[in-house]
Amino acid sequence: MGRGPLIDSEKLADGLYGLGWSTVKRLPEGVAVQLGRQLADVTWRRRGKGIERLEANLARVVPDASAQRLAALSRAGMRSYMRYWMESFRLPAWSPERIRAGFDPEDVHHLEEALKSDRGVVLALPHMGNYDLAGAWVTTKLGVPFTTVAQRLKPESLYDRFVAYREGLGMEVLPHTGGSAFGTLARRLRAGGLVCLVADRDLSSSGIPVKFFGEEAKMPAGPAMLALQTGAMLLPVTLWYDDSPIMRGRVHPEIEVPQTGTRAEKAAHMTQQLADAFASGIAGHPEDWHMLQRLWLADLEPRGGTPGTEPA
Repeated sequence: MGRGPLIDSEKLADGLYGLGWSTVKRLPEGVAVQLGRQLADVTWRRRGKGIERLEANLARVVPDASAQRLAALSRAGMRSYMRYWMESFRLPAWSPERIRAGFDPEDVHHLEEALKSDRGVVLALPHMGNYDLAGAWVTTKLGVPFTTVAQRLKPESLYDRFVAYREGLGMEVLPHTGGSAFGTLARRLRAGGLVCLVADRDLSSSGIPVKFFGEEAKMPAGPAMLALQTGAMLLPVTLWYDDSPIMRGRVHPEIEVPQTGTRAEKAAHMTQQLADAFASGIAGHPEDWHMLQRLWLADLEPRGGTPGTEPA
């Protein structure tokens, strides 16, 4: 007897995300929190490739950690990651007051002063905490719109869901693929606008080598190149959770353009400083770094590895 048709994984993913946005956002907050924790623990106990990769990455961040410590960190990491998803599914239903109260960043004066300069601002973040919530806080609390870039997802309907979701939070979203994104971002910055980019994993062949927790990795050239080309201010941001319903974060001081060197040398220096700022935040809160993919060059396949497919 022949087998039935295989499940279309892309349609399944699209359906699951749609279910999350349509159903989870209607749950009481306490129920959603508990559901997220239960799903995280089930996923962690299954010990799939994502969990193994997360622990391998955390071993670089906490090199003296025992196997038991790494297991505890990866479990906490999955709970943090699932909290991100539960919050993201519920964000469209949050009131402006809930969004404003949901994020409490340190040193936000760096951002406020940069915005007053009219030079344009690039905020660069790693995959920490909930950058969608941070973005919604910027548009709601500070009243500042911004432009970001999203990785193309399959199926196209799933990508469209993420674009609609983020646009609903007040963001302008550009596709990662195609050469027009950089030009559009540069125009926004020259007009004094704000650009926010998740920038701890290179999704192209033009990444800049950096030392990251003592080993070589590549990070996107975009944030530094945009600052160099437009004169915009480049500010790193790191995010984390504690035991409260409020996400925490820090706006780091500006990464300034070096006075000497070629454009490539200046971009390399600035990207290394960005990596160092990310590392300081990740070292303080390793469980809130949601890196379930290969990052360091030593882990990549000879052809350079295959980028993950999660939204950025």
